[in-house]
Amino acid sequence: MYSLGVDVGSSSVKVSLLDLETGRCVASATNPKTEALIKSPLKGWAEQDPASWWKYLCDGLEEIKAGGQDLSAVASVGISYQMHGLVAVDKDVKPVRDAIIWCDSRAVEVGAEALEQIGYDKCMGHLLNSPGNFTASKLAWVKRNEPDVYERIWKFMLPGDYIAYLFTGEVTTTASGLSEGILWDFLEGGKADFVADYFGIAPEKFATMVPSLGGGLKVCREAAAITGIPQGTPVSYRAGDQPNNAFSLNVLNPGEIAATGGTSGVVYGVTDEPRPDPQSRVNTFLHVTPSPEPRMGVLLCINGTGVMNSWAHHNVTPKMSYPEMNELAATAPAGCDGLLVLPFGNGAERMLGNRSSGARFVGLDLLRHTRAHLLRAVQEGIAFSFRYGIDIMKDLGLKPDVIRAGKANLFLSPLFRSTLSTLCDASIELFDTDGALGAARGAALGAGLYADAAEAFATLAKVDAVQPAPGWKDALEEAYTAWKKELKKSIQ
Repeated sequence: MYSLGVDVGSSSVKVSLLDLETGRCVASATNPKTEALIKSPLKGWAEQDPASWWKYLCDGLEEIKAGGQDLSAVASVGISYQMHGLVAVDKDVKPVRDAIIWCDSRAVEVGAEALEQIGYDKCMGHLLNSPGNFTASKLAWVKRNEPDVYERIWKFMLPGDYIAYLFTGEVTTTASGLSEGILWDFLEGGKADFVADYFGIAPEKFATMVPSLGGGLKVCREAAAITGIPQGTPVSYRAGDQPNNAFSLNVLNPGEIAATGGTSGVVYGVTDEPRPDPQSRVNTFLHVTPSPEPRMGVLLCINGTGVMNSWAHHNVTPKMSYPEMNELAATAPAGCDGLLVLPFGNGAERMLGNRSSGARFVGLDLLRHTRAHLLRAVQEGIAFSFRYGIDIMKDLGLKPDVIRAGKANLFLSPLFRSTLSTLCDASIELFDTDGALGAARGAALGAGLYADAAEAFATLAKVDAVQPAPGWKDALEEAYTAWKKELKKSIQ
């Protein structure tokens, strides 16, 4: 008996089968085999065709079936998805435009106006965030700039809601999802009607709310025919990719910290005390947890991380594998002899006040610096951005003595892991899991196939642990101090 986990990212869609008896992954597939197309018709825009996510999902299931796995044995389905996106559909539940995804920055001004008009104190007290560049503001941007399109909208959804619809035939969302869109009132414990009223979003445009765990949704006949998963199978878990990443690492309780380094970099800390960041550089959302008590996740998101490392790979060492690139980078000294990288070249950065400062190299010495320096400076610059955000989180009472992460993406680099550990003076624990497997575990828990969280995570395997490198500390601290000065100049 299996649980299927689906992870809908902006770079790819991964599907994985979790064997419920052994707790091990028996098959997985990722599509497309390159990187998914992100359309950017104007500066700061980022859009994707929602139909492409379902195609990549189905392509992955076909690969799994071709490998000999029987999807009729799937007993639960879980969905993880890229956060903060906007999928708008008409009465036939067909998208009226491409999805506006998480890294699109067109709605920054809309959110800033909302913060001023609704009032700072009310937003911080009820939403724990500024309306910012999130889903509600993106929908308001469509209303303001594409009125003909807006008139055709029957319902709006997050990317995971749309995939859940294709599995179940029901248009639904979750409380956690509403909090991602800045449409959840933490003080009242319900939908933030005052935000919808301000933006003029009619109540009937909202999807029906169901729990993130459980929820009573089932695979419909049409999806069963397409996927091979039995009709009636529970679709029993749904979470944004960062709450799900924390869930997949068994980060469920106050004080625990998770991190990831995919296209964007994220540090996510769990708390039971709603303490908003006065500047909204980090954001608080409802966490996905089986606890009956509310849990919140404090989310630091840095757009320019994995994409910066990917840029370096494609443009500096295109003929090397990532491991070879990492080995070359490690031949340069800590601090890179003064070469610094600001990795913020992937749109507006929340922790920089929604500024788009651009990526830049600083201090390049053509007589001394080599490819190795460039590569190490990129990974150090990414680690500096993590440290910068973690310092903000410390001011909110979250101190990461231990950071948990999946051994994937940037955390596959020994250089990056050791640099981050040293900068944060924290050990890093790496686990053999990912977003798709986390969604599979969540689905099994939501469907009652696991009795509790302890049983769901009993087989979660820690595969490595990283400690700070004392020999690097002084050089990294000196470089980080210089990096902060350059960052301050770039955002003034």
